[in-house]
Amino acid sequence: MRRSRLLNRITIGWNVVEGVVAVVAGVVAGSASLVGFGLDSGIEVSAALVLAWRLAKEDGQGCMAEFDRRATRLISLSFWTLAAYVGVESAGDLLGGRHPESSVVGVVLAALSLAVMPVLARAKRRLAPVLGSQAASSEADQTSLCALLSAVLLVGLGLNAAFGWWWADPVAGLSIAVLAVAEGVRTWRADALEDTCCV
Repeated sequence: MRRSRLLNRITIGWNVVEGVVAVVAGVVAGSASLVGFGLDSGIEVSAALVLAWRLAKEDGQGCMAEFDRRATRLISLSFWTLAAYVGVESAGDLLGGRHPESSVVGVVLAALSLAVMPVLARAKRRLAPVLGSQAASSEADQTSLCALLSAVLLVGLGLNAAFGWWWADPVAGLSIAVLAVAEGVRTWRADALEDTCCV
């Protein structure tokens, strides 16, 4: 339980910093994909906070299955809101020929995230069976999604920075939107986190 809480705190801390840096850098560069990546970090923080709250309730207050269901649905809606925003902005940039500036900060951030997130996801995935927790497993899946989004973002920003392929940035944004829709559907259909309190 202690290791799970430590990993959860690391996730929250990393994603808060990542999200703020990504949104600010995205606004400066006019990059919808980078802003979307930052907003996804906010969703990751929300999921980690739900798990943290859940693990705390396990110690003394029993199951909160109905809360889990509501929280899971809210996280799904957050993913769909993210998809709508990034999808519309990226499509507008692509169709309107708006050229986002290259962002060295964004490239570095995406590369760091791509290095850190898979390691964190593996550690969480190994711990989930020990806890007997579907919630912990689902949260590890979301960390894996963050790694995938980092790779998509890195390709888009990298192509724009290296070759001036401005269209790679909004295409990366559209890819992030598609992945966010899929993750929203997966989260909506996931079992409630009720097993977290039944270990």
